[in-house]
Amino acid sequence: MYSSFTPPRQVRIGDAAAFVGTTPRAIRHYHEIGLLPEPERGGDGRRRYGYEDMIRLLWIRKTAEAGIALDDIRDAFADSASAGADSDHGIAGVLERLEETLVAQEAELRRQRTAVRRMRTEGSRMGLLSDLVTSRLTSLPEGSLRRADLDSLLVTERIFGPLGAALQATRFIALATHSDLREVSDRVDAAEEALDDTIAVDDPRVAQVAAERHAFERVLQAVIEDSGLAQSDDALFDSWDASHPATADQGAGEGEAAGRGSGRGQEFMSAFEATGKMPYDFSPARLRCMELAGQIAAHESPA
Repeated sequence: MYSSFTPPRQVRIGDAAAFVGTTPRAIRHYHEIGLLPEPERGGDGRRRYGYEDMIRLLWIRKTAEAGIALDDIRDAFADSASAGADSDHGIAGVLERLEETLVAQEAELRRQRTAVRRMRTEGSRMGLLSDLVTSRLTSLPEGSLRRADLDSLLVTERIFGPLGAALQATRFIALATHSDLREVSDRVDAAEEALDDTIAVDDPRVAQVAAERHAFERVLQAVIEDSGLAQSDDALFDSWDASHPATADQGAGEGEAAGRGSGRGQEFMSAFEATGKMPYDFSPARLRCMELAGQIAAHESPA
């Protein structure tokens, strides 16, 4: 039986939005950014949308759902218009760029999942360090490393990169495997911490603690030498140099900076920059103690 129903030639914005599956507000936004040309208005001043407008709205909704930015959709329509009404060249280019973006996002998600899995396996703090550092620490007995040790390595890696932190790990390996050495270290650390803002820089205790620090560092270095850890450091240097050869156009400073890099384009600041950006709540007396300990070490070093 012949139907007397006649479809409308044009519909209002509410009906257009309902059919497409969007909102009138979204359609108005399309008009504002030039994605959808303003349609003609009826006698009541309201927008009216015809068949071609609905087709374009469907295209917009479908491509937006696929993850294409509205600006890219607009550009694609502009390219299609310049190439001819039946050309899909603009849309094809956008889809190609979208696929490249999705591939990059998938790679980033895999990297993030690997990092999270590694942190869960190694421990939240250990897992934050690079493989070069953790490979030196994983053989230590559980609980032998302190939170402060790992925090210090994290800061060092930020400044000097994986190699610098891996070399510093030698210190914590020695402390973790020599309980008597750890006790002395704790005692010297406590003496330094006691040099707070109530202690004058010329207080005799400052020089005394500086001497204790220097004496401890000498003992620590001797343990590192005798235990073979120093040889491990030498091997680490050789391995790093072999896997990170300096290019011909790198100067000494550039090669060192490149050596500090570690994965995914992360950059590391210089020690000078870090001095002004990393806060340490050291009193003037404690800073003076550190300075004196350095002077003692320099004075005893062979010329």
